[in-house]
Amino acid sequence: GTHCVISKYIFEEEDERCLPLYRSVPQARGKALLLVIILGFGGNFQSGYHLTSLSSPTPFIQSFINSSWYERWKEVPSPETVTLLWSFIVASFAIGGFCGCLCVKFITAIMGRKKGVICSGCIAVVAAVIMLSSKPAKSFEMIIVARILAGFSAGFGWSLHIMYLSEISPKSIRGRVTITSANFTSLGGFVGQLLGLSEILGREDLWNVALSVNACFSVLLVLVFPFLPESPRYLFIEKGDKEACRKALQTLWGPGSYKQEMDEMLIEQERIDAVGRKNPLQLLKDRTVWLQLVTIVLIYWFNQTSGMSVITTFSFDIFMQSGVPENMIRYVTLGLGVCQFITSMFSSFLIERIGRRPLVWGGYAAMCTSWVVVTILLNVKGLSDWVSYISAAMIILILVFFAGGPAVGTLCGEIFIQSDRMAASAIVGMLRWLAIAVMTFSFPFLINSLGSYTFVLLACFCLLAFLYTFFILPETKGKTIVEITEEFKAIMVCRKSSSEETSDTMMSRV
Repeated sequence: GTHCVISKYIFEEEDERCLPLYRSVPQARGKALLLVIILGFGGNFQSGYHLTSLSSPTPFIQSFINSSWYERWKEVPSPETVTLLWSFIVASFAIGGFCGCLCVKFITAIMGRKKGVICSGCIAVVAAVIMLSSKPAKSFEMIIVARILAGFSAGFGWSLHIMYLSEISPKSIRGRVTITSANFTSLGGFVGQLLGLSEILGREDLWNVALSVNACFSVLLVLVFPFLPESPRYLFIEKGDKEACRKALQTLWGPGSYKQEMDEMLIEQERIDAVGRKNPLQLLKDRTVWLQLVTIVLIYWFNQTSGMSVITTFSFDIFMQSGVPENMIRYVTLGLGVCQFITSMFSSFLIERIGRRPLVWGGYAAMCTSWVVVTILLNVKGLSDWVSYISAAMIILILVFFAGGPAVGTLCGEIFIQSDRMAASAIVGMLRWLAIAVMTFSFPFLINSLGSYTFVLLACFCLLAFLYTFFILPETKGKTIVEITEEFKAIMVCRKSSSEETSDTMMSRV
């Protein structure tokens, strides 16, 4: 049959799905792989690390709060005070993430994508220095400041990471490239759990080192990223520099004209010129993207309220509640990280084969069922010792189901055109970090009040997520951003037409 060559990728036109003849990601002769790796370790790796690294030193930091409080005021703080301070330390990371997402549009408008990433890395290094100093300074307030700064860097970097990946990759492998953000989040979580082992950094004298060692990758990002190219799509659409865009594509993917990619950017640019660029407030008022906005907001909200943020942050407390012996919890938690990372990597190969949609709704359906089973097991854990380990296995399975559907990480860069993407990323990012803050702050109080029935609440969120993604979310695999936008418009038109037909039928009956 005939073949078409797109940016060095060969496809069989006779196959309706246009599957690559070379089943693995083709070898790029440019710096794309280096950029993905450096951006990954300096971006979402940091977020994953911070979400899990706080689990192992939990008792050490609570003890540090006690001792610091006593040295200052010569009295022992009440358990409620310690719980409140501990909850705020945990949630402060998400508060910083919220602020980081709030500022992403403003900062990138001044600096651009590339300098914004470097700025994020510098903030992460400052946060690590403050965290290292908190223990000798005997100040739990410094832990809070460090966590807020680290969260700001993670929130800002999270938005840029996904956006950068979606803007540098051809649509044929956009899903595989963008999903690496989820892979690095999982890898960061695993490394945070690994270093938290008592044999490595999970000791009382090293907890501040464990919470700051990840900044080594931020230093690497700051040193290397200046030599990597700016986002081609940003150069073409935002700056109008077609030649710089072509050079960036060639630097990333090797020699070539890249005419098709640039033609797609031109179509998108014409669309942007017709509708204009939007800030978050204008995007919220725009009825033409209402369904995209509702979809992405709900998916990212359910992403966090499904229980992932509490599993990664409070794994120590959850496994204690499950009845796992305290000396075994760190090793069970490490298994949690290994399973999440392996599943996330496996999903990278599935996403371009079966699509985003089945991974998302299938994952939420399995998670809902698993949370119900966990609740039942926790209520009968006294029957036998093995019940505790089955509960732990089910919690690991929940994380596997979640990691098996990380395609939500690709959606924000796929369903909004360039003029809307930055505003959408800011809105979604703020909501994501707000959800993390709410969940991480409230979970200690919920588990004290509701016990195992807290997980029924998480199951309800998973059920709602399944229903929405199954019935509403369209597939985005192998489609241009303009095509996806038109599909959302078609869904809105169909629903509007259906509503009008129902109204007309009722009127005729009257």
